[in-house]
Amino acid sequence: MTGPTTTAGTYSSALPTPRPHLGHALASEWTKLTSVRSTLWTLGSLVALVVGIGMIAVLQTSSIDYTSIPFTGPALFGLMVGQVAVIVLGVLTISSEYGTGLIRSTFTAAPERLRVLTAKYLVFGSVAFATTLGSVGFVGLAAALLHSGAAAGAHGWDEVTGAVAGSFYVTLLGMLGLAVGAVVRHSAGGIAVMLGVVTMPPVLGGILTVWPATEAVGLTVLRYNAPVGLIQLIGLQDSGVDGQPAPSDLAQLSLIVAVTAAAIVASYVVVRRRDV
Repeated sequence: MTGPTTTAGTYSSALPTPRPHLGHALASEWTKLTSVRSTLWTLGSLVALVVGIGMIAVLQTSSIDYTSIPFTGPALFGLMVGQVAVIVLGVLTISSEYGTGLIRSTFTAAPERLRVLTAKYLVFGSVAFATTLGSVGFVGLAAALLHSGAAAGAHGWDEVTGAVAGSFYVTLLGMLGLAVGAVVRHSAGGIAVMLGVVTMPPVLGGILTVWPATEAVGLTVLRYNAPVGLIQLIGLQDSGVDGQPAPSDLAQLSLIVAVTAAAIVASYVVVRRRDV
């Protein structure tokens, strides 16, 4: 049996030592994400809420109701609550490692921190998007099977686009949560920040419209916030706020993309500069 060799103070291992790359980090993050209970509970609750509440809504509707809403519309009721599960999982994907101290082992085994963080975003984003889209698609398919026909009116591929856009929107909220978790390094703090981001703008916008000096700002906040954006992208358009037309789907999606991208950049800067 041939063992490791040493020459002039150097060590050469008999085992293969491939150079670390993003694939290794992806495999590691996939293992971590799929082996913890928080993933099962959060994504399980997302599916239960979207499918459970959505199917109840589907059974309470008739074909004629779908002349004004897409077949995926009933999924929105559960998704408005279920998006919190995606946000929570996004925060926990990294903050839990800081809480347990596992992040030290992670960065010791993989000193290239930005590669590790990139792997977290890719793995979490893929799993969250697939789960969300699958849940919304199940409800939409069920509604189409039960209520399709002449009474339901015409339905096109734009409903599929809306389901994809809405699922992508929720995934971006989860990735925003991951970025916040990387910056604050605390599970409760990150979740609190994200709940404020999602729930406070509609309340704040309503308060700001009370005073004439801040009314314009309040109306803008009421038109551009997470709940309104999700409602529009799924395909349930509204008539706007205070006579102003509703923002376009592209405007709503561009806003969340810009906010999430800025938070991700900040997470890269912070994680790279910190000791841990």
